[in-house]
Amino acid sequence: SLLLALSLLSPWGSAAGSCPPRCVCASNLLSCSQANLTVVPTPLPRFTAVLDLSHNNVTRLRADWAPARLPHLHALLLSHNGLAFVSTEAFTHVPRLRHLDLSSNRLRTLDENLFSDLSELEVLLLYNNEITTVDRTAFENLGRLRKLYLGQNRIARFPLELLREGTRLPQLALLDLSANRLRAVPAGELQALPAWLRDRLYLHNNPLGCDCLLFQLLDRGRRRHLSAVEDFQDELRCFLPGSSALTKILDLAGKQPLNCSKAREAVLEAHLGDTVTLGCDSRWQGVRSRHWVTPGGERVLGDGGNGSVVLLANGSLQLRALRPEDGGIYSCWVAGPLLNETVYVELLVHNFTLHGPHDTLNTAYTTLVGCILSVVLVLIYLYLTPCRCCCCRGAEKPPAPRDDSINSSVLSTTPNHAGGTGEPCGSHIASGAGTGQNGRFRGGGTPQLPARQGPKAQRKVSDPDSVSSVFSDTPIVV
Repeated sequence: SLLLALSLLSPWGSAAGSCPPRCVCASNLLSCSQANLTVVPTPLPRFTAVLDLSHNNVTRLRADWAPARLPHLHALLLSHNGLAFVSTEAFTHVPRLRHLDLSSNRLRTLDENLFSDLSELEVLLLYNNEITTVDRTAFENLGRLRKLYLGQNRIARFPLELLREGTRLPQLALLDLSANRLRAVPAGELQALPAWLRDRLYLHNNPLGCDCLLFQLLDRGRRRHLSAVEDFQDELRCFLPGSSALTKILDLAGKQPLNCSKAREAVLEAHLGDTVTLGCDSRWQGVRSRHWVTPGGERVLGDGGNGSVVLLANGSLQLRALRPEDGGIYSCWVAGPLLNETVYVELLVHNFTLHGPHDTLNTAYTTLVGCILSVVLVLIYLYLTPCRCCCCRGAEKPPAPRDDSINSSVLSTTPNHAGGTGEPCGSHIASGAGTGQNGRFRGGGTPQLPARQGPKAQRKVSDPDSVSSVFSDTPIVV
């Protein structure tokens, strides 16, 4: 009678909670592994929390595999079954499921809203299947999903926008896309992901094309000891343009034909008076505390002087009304759940306030000023050549005959210098041989002619060595 009473009190004692044939039951654990099953045994006990159906021959998972609601089931193991079909209503009666293992099967597609009923799911294992297509709504409503394993499949493109938006998989901390057929990944979108997700983003053993942005992303991950990079350095390979051989992505620094350069931790550029926000891109979730240290060594705990430095709620540091002295390397100290981490951000503050191609404008202004100065110097040389005499020009030359036009300039537009009343230079000889202006030798002087009377008496004979003379040996500049 005592044994009968104990059997009635046990959850497996009643008919409704009896252990299925070829299965092993222990408390709320039900193991039917390696039982050569082709369908899920029914009825399943209501109190089942862990159901192991791995290593069987269950090829199709229909909606009626669990005809009754299993409110306590939180782990379902279906690996190694040759499973090729899963109904979109297969998980209607197991809403509390947190761990789902569908690995090592023959699934080819992840259809629309396939897992939308599993709002409490945290771990989803889909590795070692034949998946080629992933619908972007397949993971709809998985707000608590933390780990997603999709390695060893045939995926050529994964909808990374699910990660970028941060609304469909907000708590995802591990994504395994290794050993697939990815030929390119948007490095810019990956860089925008938080570091705690990049720390568990596995991309090794994919036929990726070599790219400098991808190299810089992985190189920064190696220097920050991200496990997805540091633990799989040899498996992170890519194809160089025009080559069929794989090369290590982390060996692309300075290697032809890409000649990639290493990236610094983080560099921001701003101008005087701007407002910038420095992000503390830590790889740790559940951070207990964090604080910033300025380039001057001062610790930022809250608002800085007159509100110019503000510590935001998400851990970022906002700088307002930038000054030249605000430039430098800022450090974010993070106290993680396991280890501490330091993130460095370099801020470059340019010493001007206008935005635009400043260097181009400065070069243009410099060129314009140089041209104007050159023109002014040429004009000074042509028209303001100084007299070799220390006090005055030579004495007035006698006027030439009216019909003597050989010595007059046909190009001159200004009258000859009028004679002065001062004393001529002592060395000036009107009709003798000597040197002319600028030291050139003049074979003979201009003959003196009798002065004319009348209105034209003031016309003078032009200097044959004048700049405006048509017979001058100095080129005429027009």
